[in-house]
Amino acid sequence: MERKGARMIHLTWRERETLKKVKCVHTDAKKYIVHNALTAGKVYDVKNETEEFYYIIDNTGKVGGFYKEYFQNID
Repeated sequence: MERKGARMIHLTWRERETLKKVKCVHTDAKKYIVHNALTAGKVYDVKNETEEFYYIIDNTGKVGGFYKEYFQNID
């Protein structure tokens, strides 16, 4: 049940202001396939961040969460 005024923030991440930019440094995933959604050397806009993940607009045009280990801060 949704509380009055509560929003599902992930639905608006695409339109949110970019927090910072990060550069993908590799797509060598141990567990997951990321080379379809990320390109090594490409710079991505971070829309949200947690301790473990960056949420970016990936190569598919959608917001996806990826481990920070794939990226390098460029700001």
